[in-house]
Amino acid sequence: MRLSLRLVVSLVLGITLVSTLFTYYEYREEKGRREAELEKRAADIGESLQQAVQPALANGQRRVITRIVEKFSNRESLAGLAVYDTQGVPLAITPQLQDRFVAEPEILKTAVANSKVIGQFAQMQDVTLHLYALPLHDEDGRPLGGIVIVHDATFIESELKDMLRNTFLHALVQMLTVSLITLIIVRLSIQGPVTRAAQWMKALRTGRLTPHAAIPDFDLFPPLAYEVENFANSLQAARASASAEARLRLMAESSWTAERLAVFVKEKLQGSRLFVISNREPYIHQKNGDKGPKVVVPASGLVTALEPILCACDGTWIAHGSGDADRSVVDSHSRLRVPPTEPKYTLRRVWLTKEEEDGYYYGFANEGLWPLCHIAHTRPLFRIQDWEHYRSANQKFADALIDEMSFTVSPVVLLQDYHFALLPRMIKRARPDAKVAIFWHIPWPNPEAFSICPWQTELLDGMLGADLIGFHIQSHCNNFLESVDRTLESRIEWDHFTVKRENHITAVHPYPISVVFPEVPPSSLVEKNVTMAKAALRKQLGIDPLFLGVGVDRVDYTKGILERFLAVEKLLESQPAYIGQFTFVQIGSPSRTQIKRYHDLLEETSLEAERINKRFQAGSWRPIVFLKHQHSHQEIQPFYKAADLCMVTSLHDGMNLVAKEFVAARDDEHGVLVLSQFTGASRELQDAVIVNPYDIGQIAKSIHLALTMDNAEQQARMRRMRKTLKEQNVYRWAGNLITDLCEVRLDANGAIHALENKDQDFAQAS
Repeated sequence: MRLSLRLVVSLVLGITLVSTLFTYYEYREEKGRREAELEKRAADIGESLQQAVQPALANGQRRVITRIVEKFSNRESLAGLAVYDTQGVPLAITPQLQDRFVAEPEILKTAVANSKVIGQFAQMQDVTLHLYALPLHDEDGRPLGGIVIVHDATFIESELKDMLRNTFLHALVQMLTVSLITLIIVRLSIQGPVTRAAQWMKALRTGRLTPHAAIPDFDLFPPLAYEVENFANSLQAARASASAEARLRLMAESSWTAERLAVFVKEKLQGSRLFVISNREPYIHQKNGDKGPKVVVPASGLVTALEPILCACDGTWIAHGSGDADRSVVDSHSRLRVPPTEPKYTLRRVWLTKEEEDGYYYGFANEGLWPLCHIAHTRPLFRIQDWEHYRSANQKFADALIDEMSFTVSPVVLLQDYHFALLPRMIKRARPDAKVAIFWHIPWPNPEAFSICPWQTELLDGMLGADLIGFHIQSHCNNFLESVDRTLESRIEWDHFTVKRENHITAVHPYPISVVFPEVPPSSLVEKNVTMAKAALRKQLGIDPLFLGVGVDRVDYTKGILERFLAVEKLLESQPAYIGQFTFVQIGSPSRTQIKRYHDLLEETSLEAERINKRFQAGSWRPIVFLKHQHSHQEIQPFYKAADLCMVTSLHDGMNLVAKEFVAARDDEHGVLVLSQFTGASRELQDAVIVNPYDIGQIAKSIHLALTMDNAEQQARMRRMRKTLKEQNVYRWAGNLITDLCEVRLDANGAIHALENKDQDFAQAS
């Protein structure tokens, strides 16, 4: 009721103000128009009189002048006429003016003196008059006198008062009508939806509705609808987290969630801030026509793991600004608050020229370090100009970080991957008080292989500027320490896995990265989800095989995609019964196609799939479906759920999260994972069917084993792997890594001692 009253009062005041302004404007316009009409009427009469009176006055015909004046005096609204000679003596004057114009009016004196026509309004004896004076001349132009034409102008004010009264009545009717309509609209379109929304939110808050219940109609308030939806999702997440926490306490289990990680690490940071550096940014802005920049969130387990911590401590993420609209949304310091919907931390973008990006990223990092570390039989290319760009790009990131850390005491810095091998030393030189870690997401090769790099000394020295170096598995840690031992003057403590160089100690430890383990839906939904996924994929792909296999990779020579295709061919050769019954779907995202080796690989892989399909294709069935475009995480999930097996046959991989994503997606506890022995994931997921990716025959046999494995064994294997993932999820990975870094003391003995007891806090928290 208060809202309605406020709206009505506001509308009345608003309409009154607007009506008053418009009425005043209309009054001024109408008054001016009528006065102009009166002026024109006087001019017309004056012109006629001038033509008639001027000859009579020149000839001294006073009676003629009198008759002319009497003739014109009967005009409508004309108050009178008067004709004067040059001495100001009235020659003829109508009776109405005799009392008013005893002497020659000043307006006529002025008109005669200046030989020009003058018109004006005057107030005389409470009457508004219009005086129009015009001079008279003989044929030679000598002045003869003048004429005054007087109109009664009181009718103008009278008519304008009537107009104002009518306008007021119209405005009053309008106000009443608009107020009534507004009340109806408020009641139907605003109060109704708001009331329903309030009831919906109350029911949601009190638990009488699920967050999935339909949101009330909010067409008039899109921002409010958006926030209500976010509120429902946040409430759902909070309740799910609280429920999971309570369930875990009841079952005496420990599982890490985003909320739990954020609270735990925030306590460890002790008021300091976390700074993350990666080449890829967590949010990319791309041009979207006239609609303004579009936000793209890359599918990344790293963002999933680290964003809760950055939000909790108001941290900073520094990354290469790669989006074509990235510059348009940052401030003068290249900063942007994210996430877009609820900003909680800072994204600092670093700008690289195309030449720098080609040399640092595509050149040294991906044509040099990537093949060097993966040992996948592709020759690494090391060019001096690429090395110079790599070094200068590292310095750019270092400068940006040092700028961001200016007012932070004891900052905590986490660097990501092989793009930043030189960065730890650069940071430590500028900020010795910073705690610095670098996590190397790809394998580390044996010392013989690593010695191929012409700048191995600079890379190792740069990395040893960090207080903590993380790899996925222990063997990569061992390879790194052996490379240091052979290359640099240092002391290695193999008992503690630390390196002492120039009075600085660096710890080297394994931190196997993982994925988010999803909440398990009710059993009734699990079977329904799998059935729907299979039906949707059959329709989408236009095939209907009995068995379905899936592979999800970037098109990279380390992923073993060609070997996978050859294994499918070998299976169909040795087991013809699978012809028409088994289809393998390879989701292959094109990657780094600016590099010739990757461009050629995409073409080579496509041709191999076509060759195998031509050999075995029968009707609409084909053995291999190669989907060569980017897929979102949501688009990939149905493939994981519907597949009878997932093949991860990397020739060499630091971890390979596809294997873990497949296991996490199988809430039905079915499906078989065929996994390369050269992935970090094979150390944890030992219930997968482990294969040598170079042995085509073994992979083919493993596919047959997976397709013929009974349900009980599938379930037992999948259940054990899912238990491992649930306990060792991505939040535990982030918590272990950052907690160890926070525990580092910036003295030699303290660093060793802190990391020796790295599991104690996690054990207590659990």
